[in-house]
Amino acid sequence: MNEVWDSLTSVQPQPSWQVVVGTAVAALVLIGWRPLWRNTRQIVTIAHEGAHGLIAALVGRKLAGIRLHSDTSGVTVSRGKPTGVGMIAVLLAGYPGPALFGLAAAFVLSRGYAVALLWGLLLALAILLLQIRNLYGLWSVLVFGAVVFGVSWWGSSAVQSAFAHLLTWFLLLAAPRAVLELQYSRRGGGGRSSDADQLRRLTGVPALLWVGLFGLVTLGCLAVGVIWSGVLPD
Repeated sequence: MNEVWDSLTSVQPQPSWQVVVGTAVAALVLIGWRPLWRNTRQIVTIAHEGAHGLIAALVGRKLAGIRLHSDTSGVTVSRGKPTGVGMIAVLLAGYPGPALFGLAAAFVLSRGYAVALLWGLLLALAILLLQIRNLYGLWSVLVFGAVVFGVSWWGSSAVQSAFAHLLTWFLLLAAPRAVLELQYSRRGGGGRSSDADQLRRLTGVPALLWVGLFGLVTLGCLAVGVIWSGVLPD
């Protein structure tokens, strides 16, 4: 336990720019190659629904459970007033959530705390697991958590750092794609119960503007994450 605590509180050496760029390219492959994306997108859904749940708890709503489905969709149920600022905040959190989590991870990595980031992620997954209400969701979170735990416990410092950067890049790069998929679904006649459309019904603001806001936030997080990654020349 002393060794674990030391690794959590110690600053790890920053990886070379080749590792940072290599993990970014690997993340792009996981996102851009459709056969892989069908499975890796579940990580985005976990972050998306986790963001809904976190904001629901922060605004005082009673979290009733989270369900993750095999088609990479998900739903977070909370009890409380169906209108108002709190409900708007919950709906706003979903699509920007993965990007904001990725930006927070990029900040932690820029300070050299790769191991602390991985163990923090494990803690977050353990808390999320308590709210999962279906078997597929349980399986998804457990598998993802097992991978993170395996790297955190048995991986060398270099492997831990590379994996942390890969996850960070994945969240930052995948979030804008999820927003594009949302709008593509809406243009095809689907997605009418999406976060953007629910926000339209609550606020009267067109859903397309909410989709645009989601896109701006995710792209902004990606831009700042790139700066914090250190890959750009000084």
